[in-house]
Amino acid sequence: MMRATKILLLAVSIFSLPLEAGLPMAEAAQTGFDPRIIALGEARDEIKSKPIEQRPYRPLHVYGNTVRRRHSRAYSGPRVSGQR
Repeated sequence: MMRATKILLLAVSIFSLPLEAGLPMAEAAQTGFDPRIIALGEARDEIKSKPIEQRPYRPLHVYGNTVRRRHSRAYSGPRVSGQR
């Protein structure tokens, strides 16, 4: 039982690092990245009120981040030959 508790504490501390050591909120807003893994309260309501394509990128939110990436690539305009 003690081992399971240590593993749980380790997992929580690892996943909370982005919350504490992430980008400052002003910088995060400029990049479209939200360092909060779990949004609570008003922040959650604000995120949920937007279409999924317009929500910020968030760590561990694989489905939403993938949808946003595919959407932004689809609407980024035609590629010019020779450019990547």
